[in-house]
Amino acid sequence: MLSNTYQRQVAEAIKEIESHTDAEVIAVVARKADNYLSISTLWAAFLTLLAAPLIELLPFWINLQQAVTLLWVLFITLAVLFRWHPLTMRLVPKKIKFWRAANLARRQFLEQGLHTTKGRLGLLIFVAEAEHYVEILTDKGIAQRINNDHWQRVVENFVQQIKRGKAGEALLLCIEQCGGVLRETIPTSIIKDKLPNHLIIIN
Repeated sequence: MLSNTYQRQVAEAIKEIESHTDAEVIAVVARKADNYLSISTLWAAFLTLLAAPLIELLPFWINLQQAVTLLWVLFITLAVLFRWHPLTMRLVPKKIKFWRAANLARRQFLEQGLHTTKGRLGLLIFVAEAEHYVEILTDKGIAQRINNDHWQRVVENFVQQIKRGKAGEALLLCIEQCGGVLRETIPTSIIKDKLPNHLIIIN
């Protein structure tokens, strides 16, 4: 999604923002929010069970043991086939993909220490690439001053840019838009930057 050049630009953009606001900003990009192994395996098992009644249509010279072996081969083949990433993502319902991505976003908010900032001024820009999921999470100190509708508009604009194939530009624009409102609402005082100014990639 992002080249090394864009990763450096993201780090510089976040550093620039934090020089003008007390808020702490971190951007996290996950290649995918989950491996969805259980779901792809369930699909393989379900289709194998559907195929089981077809045993009766097999030639008479195939015995029960051979028929069971064929079903096992079918299950393993489907399980391996469904691990192909594009197919896996088609098998997973959108609601589940977004739910897993949202959970990962919240775990990252905690793991990156954004809940420990002075004044509760942490902000996370989270992107799950495979799920096409984008979310901006803010701690209490920011949420009390900036309405969530503003962040939602930023997210919607981000998604539109990604659909046009401009992922790097979209993330930089998102950071810039977040920085604009943070500079105006939570200008810098004596609170110093303590968290890393870089893009975190989760493979």
